[in-house]
Amino acid sequence: MGDDRFPGWRVVTGSFIVLATASGLGFYGLAVYLNALSKERGWDVSSLSLATTWFFLVGGIAGVGIARLIARYDARIVIVVGGVLGAASLAALGQVTAKWQLFAVYGVFGVGFAATGMIPVATVVTRWFHRRRSVALSVASTGLSVGGIALTPAAKWLLDERGLAAGTPWLGLAFLVGVVPFALWLIQPDPAIAGWMPDGERVQQRPNGAPPLTVHGTPFREAVRSRFFLGVTVGYVLALGSQVGAIQQLVKLVEERSDAGTAAFATLVLAATSVVARLVGGRVVTSVPMTAFTASLAALQALSLVWLAFAESVVAMFAAIVVFGMTIGNILMLQPLLIAERFGVRDYPRILSRAQLYGLTGTAAGPLLLGWLHDVAGGYEVAYVIAAACSLAGALAFVWAGPTTADELAEPATFAGRGTG
Repeated sequence: MGDDRFPGWRVVTGSFIVLATASGLGFYGLAVYLNALSKERGWDVSSLSLATTWFFLVGGIAGVGIARLIARYDARIVIVVGGVLGAASLAALGQVTAKWQLFAVYGVFGVGFAATGMIPVATVVTRWFHRRRSVALSVASTGLSVGGIALTPAAKWLLDERGLAAGTPWLGLAFLVGVVPFALWLIQPDPAIAGWMPDGERVQQRPNGAPPLTVHGTPFREAVRSRFFLGVTVGYVLALGSQVGAIQQLVKLVEERSDAGTAAFATLVLAATSVVARLVGGRVVTSVPMTAFTASLAALQALSLVWLAFAESVVAMFAAIVVFGMTIGNILMLQPLLIAERFGVRDYPRILSRAQLYGLTGTAAGPLLLGWLHDVAGGYEVAYVIAAACSLAGALAFVWAGPTTADELAEPATFAGRGTG
């Protein structure tokens, strides 16, 4: 840029908008598409949940390749390609008439979602911020929830009013407009290229004789073999599997126990709560042990899922949804933070993509498991109790992983001579 204003917060703004679009029309939107396909095509929940599982599996595998691409090339190129793929697949969704076509569309959509999701965005934000990383990531990742507030209810209204065939092309256009121009205009891939250091110091303002800007951190192979990586990854397999499974079935659960309007409002409340909780959590996490904070959230999530399992009245359901939303907002944010804090930025894209790939096995299995349990049991009580048990087991895995922050570790990862925290 041509002035002295630090571009990092422009990068955060662009990341926020991209994540809002990908989340509102992708992550949260899948629950809306499941409900619409179930009603319009008459397909059973189990098979639709399997398609959702396929979406997450493809996205997780694609994320490994995406991490390699953004380590070598401009991350904006990857995000723009993802925006085009996501838009095309959403536009085609309303035209599917057979289940195999749904899997084909969701496969492309999964790649587009991965290329516009947390791996490229968290990598870019982590490059731009060090001391204020938790705040910057909390603001950027709040887009995940804002997308659920602003876009998901609108998508449900559109599909309820116009149907899949007429509504999904407009959703595809919204995906394209919400990703491509903002990625090109606001996101810059690396502070060094623009003449900046992380957090706002100009490169040329460094004292004479100061060592050049270097990137430190734990090597990829060492990181993925560590106890911390194993514990956190297992924790996220269990916590995200139960969380995403519960989110994807939430619209149908609320609609079964109330009506379509209440179900649409439920997604708004869930996302709104996660926005507030994430912004608060981004500040709280700077002063508490990060893994213990994550474990506590996973345990609270388990409580909210048991609550949802047996909530019959609208008041009880929304009380449980508020608690659930508080955990969603922070658990999603904390995975990239945990990786950055413990392992630094040297091989950050590869380490995060590997963690997310393993974690997405749980994410992919969650919707399938809960959908199958719904069909077998004839309701969501058993499904949500089992999801709660998985989340509680995830909390125990986080505890086992051990400490995160550099000052608690014998051999901390560093960035430019300083601990990653």
